[in-house]
Amino acid sequence: MGPEKASSAIVDEIVGAWFPGGSALTAADFLVFAAALALMVWLGRRAGRRTRGSADFFLAGRRVPSSAAAVSFLATEVSAMTVIGVPAIAFRENWNYLQFFLGSAAARVLVASLFLPAFYRDGGETAYGYLRRRFGPRTHAAGVGLFFVTRLLASGVRLMAACAAAGLLLGWGVLPTLILFTVVGVAAMWEGGVESVVWTNALQAACFLGAGVLSVVFLLRRIDGGFPAALRLASDAGKLEVFRWVPEGASRFGRLFSDPGVFWVAALNGFFGSAAAFGTDHEMTQKLMTAPDAAQSRRALLLSIPASLLTLIIYMSIGTLLFVYYKQNAGLALPDSIDRIYPHFAATVMPRLMRGAVLTAIVMASIDSPLTSLSAVLVVDVLRPLARRPPSPEAELKAARIAVAGFAFVLAAVALLFGAFDHALWLAFKIGGVTYGSLLGVYLLGLLTDRELDGGAAAAMAATTALCAVLMLLSERGTISLGWSWLVAIGTGLTFGLGWALGRPRAR
Repeated sequence: MGPEKASSAIVDEIVGAWFPGGSALTAADFLVFAAALALMVWLGRRAGRRTRGSADFFLAGRRVPSSAAAVSFLATEVSAMTVIGVPAIAFRENWNYLQFFLGSAAARVLVASLFLPAFYRDGGETAYGYLRRRFGPRTHAAGVGLFFVTRLLASGVRLMAACAAAGLLLGWGVLPTLILFTVVGVAAMWEGGVESVVWTNALQAACFLGAGVLSVVFLLRRIDGGFPAALRLASDAGKLEVFRWVPEGASRFGRLFSDPGVFWVAALNGFFGSAAAFGTDHEMTQKLMTAPDAAQSRRALLLSIPASLLTLIIYMSIGTLLFVYYKQNAGLALPDSIDRIYPHFAATVMPRLMRGAVLTAIVMASIDSPLTSLSAVLVVDVLRPLARRPPSPEAELKAARIAVAGFAFVLAAVALLFGAFDHALWLAFKIGGVTYGSLLGVYLLGLLTDRELDGGAAAAMAATTALCAVLMLLSERGTISLGWSWLVAIGTGLTFGLGWALGRPRAR
């Protein structure tokens, strides 16, 4: 084989790996998809016209209305794991997942009444500035470190899951899909930072809510007997169960701590997990801190309760209706993994334009990566304290934009790493169980007590994180019967208790 033919073969091999084909999308579907991405980039750049310095880039000048902040919070909370994963849960199991939301709603009330007022009184630009001023630099450093670990790993696996699902519809490989996500995300956020994110989030929410409603209507029209038949078949199969008060299986008491479908377990885990995510993870708190004052910030978070519930009901309905549809059409092939039942259905059953709408929903729910929150924490909590002289807002704005591009590259690399080593995926999914308890515990210690400590708080966070990592490993190996979602509650209690023991009352 000559050099030209060898080069051509290599190019063909690369193109074949990147674009294997097999897409069911039509030109109209691609047009819908491309138009949505172009509109997102345009909105992001338009929203960034008022960005003059780092305060605008990180907090949108605190000029975002509470309703817009609530929509942005919802779009950040909803990822491809919701759009793809919730229908799969409802298809495979039932509606027990709603029990988790009850705890999540209670957590939002706690964060709205306790955390947000403190952040506004503190006047910081990130959630972690509170830790520095309340405890000291070592506690602050521990909180920032846990944020970076949690956010990069968790967002990396979310990005990989979204790329895999979108690639299934596009007929693309993971790498070109990942490049598309990364380029669009950076282009949309580069100009205005979080203000660009807030307004592009409105488009994202419209896309995934609209696609969800269209999917429900389409499924009801394709199910023989319509809604009454779907209700009857789903009920007979136990797919509509919402509350479960006792564990399944013979050893019910032992499974009380490992069965996530039991009401008390689901509600408590929903409470602690959501309190940690919404009150201590700057990817979430950043959207709330763009509101003009604490009252409007609280209103935004409370408005997210019905909005999140509506989204959850729509996508759980899709999963239940998919179960009924495939039960009535038993000859249709299912995907290799039920986790991809929704994109598989879109690719094989839905008509054109609707396929494009579902693809757009998956992508839109995923492009809101944590680039602006990672950038803010890096500049405000790491670079600014290390600077010999206070940097100008313009210099910080330049650093923030460079950080957005840098973190986009890092997230893409993390996503590819998870794609290459599937056995490590559990670590990214469950990393919050290891780190969130330490963060929530130290915030509650600061907000609810007058204990003073810095190194002791950092030590408590480190010890608790290490212990939770060991417990998770033992649980994964089957050595102990402990659901990983309990780790947030355990970590919260341990960090709070150790911090109390190691601290001293604040001097009067």
